[in-house]
Amino acid sequence: MRLKFIKPDDVEKNVKCSIHKSGKLGFSSGAIKKLDISINKSISIAINEDEDSDKDLYAVVNEDVNKGAFKFSKAGDYFYVNTKSLFDSLGIDYRNKKIIYDIIDFEYKEIKMYKLIKRTIEPKDKN
Repeated sequence: MRLKFIKPDDVEKNVKCSIHKSGKLGFSSGAIKKLDISINKSISIAINEDEDSDKDLYAVVNEDVNKGAFKFSKAGDYFYVNTKSLFDSLGIDYRNKKIIYDIIDFEYKEIKMYKLIKRTIEPKDKN
């Protein structure tokens, strides 16, 4: 047997995005680095039409601002995209629940993409 110990600094951390109460999709610093986000780029977001139970999203980062894609905006060190209408049309309850997407590499038809794996955190009971 040959063991290889993995150092915490060798693994990606905090590669996620989350939906804010405003409907904007904000990206963690780990996601900004992994996706190489800048204000001169955009992100195309897709759903899996073949599987209704698939609540994950699929995305590709475009090297420029594409028509039909979501343009990255920046506030300080923070990047986000204006996705309120998207999440409203998908029926995602981001106002009452915390919605987080973990981001992993994904390949589709030989295109480098990202899979946004949905996690929902229910609000704690205030009683």
